[in-house]
Amino acid sequence: MKFSVYSELQSWPGKSYETLYGEVLEQIENADRLGYDAYAIVEHPFFPKFSASVNVFGFFGLAAARTRSIRFRAMLHILPYHNPLVLAASIHQFSILTGGRYEFGVGRGHGWIPSPAGLPLDESSRPRYEEALDLFIEALHNERVSFHGEYWNIDDSQIVPFSGHRFRVFLGGTSDRTYDLAAKHGWAVAVPPLLPYAALKDQLDLYRAKCAEYGTTPDIVWIHACYIDEDGELARREAERHMRGFLAGNASPLTEHPRPPADALNAAGYGFYASGILEKLAETPYEEMLAGDVVWVGTPDEVAERVRATIEVCEGLTEIAITVNPGGAEHWQAIKAQELFAKHVMPRFKDA
Repeated sequence: MKFSVYSELQSWPGKSYETLYGEVLEQIENADRLGYDAYAIVEHPFFPKFSASVNVFGFFGLAAARTRSIRFRAMLHILPYHNPLVLAASIHQFSILTGGRYEFGVGRGHGWIPSPAGLPLDESSRPRYEEALDLFIEALHNERVSFHGEYWNIDDSQIVPFSGHRFRVFLGGTSDRTYDLAAKHGWAVAVPPLLPYAALKDQLDLYRAKCAEYGTTPDIVWIHACYIDEDGELARREAERHMRGFLAGNASPLTEHPRPPADALNAAGYGFYASGILEKLAETPYEEMLAGDVVWVGTPDEVAERVRATIEVCEGLTEIAITVNPGGAEHWQAIKAQELFAKHVMPRFKDA
């Protein structure tokens, strides 16, 4: 069982971007020292309470100079806002610069991004995205690319630099098509944080069934916000504010900004963002978050039991990722959670 740390870099009032970035760089350095396998951050513009992480290459470039072995993961590159060939070349270069320590996901991005980016919702439509994904895959695996489709026509483009590296690739999202695509290409899936296993079981069952159909192996990363202390009551008191903030930050593009019309979201295949699920999650009482397995908070034994229960029910699970700095959490809280999880929880499952 692998263990990693995942961060959305949520930016809350009272903490400057300079402070936020500096703290997360220190958290990555600490995670490397503690033996975590990877540190993942999102790529997401425009909505700082959700994420202030836009340039993952710049961020991880600084982190690479301060660490020895931890892997860096973008979760995930939002493909409709990149030229697929340029993104593939950038990934190859960054993999060379970090000694092969880079891995990444790709996806359409959230349904609230097109409008502030000045693009119509249908610009990130699924046919265009899937063709861009096919072109991206070609550029990821071949130094020279020719490609002819409805949206892209390329003749003998050279990918410079071409590393020749093999990458661990992830998909993440809420649609059945995402899980089908991941299974087809033998890619991992990172399940969305904030949800218990019961809410994801049907899609993970689909992913496992599709892996069996395509002859690939399931590779599932489970992400959960986590706070831990040897005193369980203290952990629950200290975690309440930033766990509430984590859910509120995930819903903030819908609750604090003008949203696209529901019919436009549904027509573009972004029905999840018109469903009200995120807004309802943000209103979840704290005690229900804890009891409903939305977040993990408690003693090392209590958190380890949540990890054990997830391993037992989730066939194909290869990695647990914890979020330790959600919703404006203080730096010392993130460091404490990383330290105690690494010391008291990870050793119980390393050989699972």
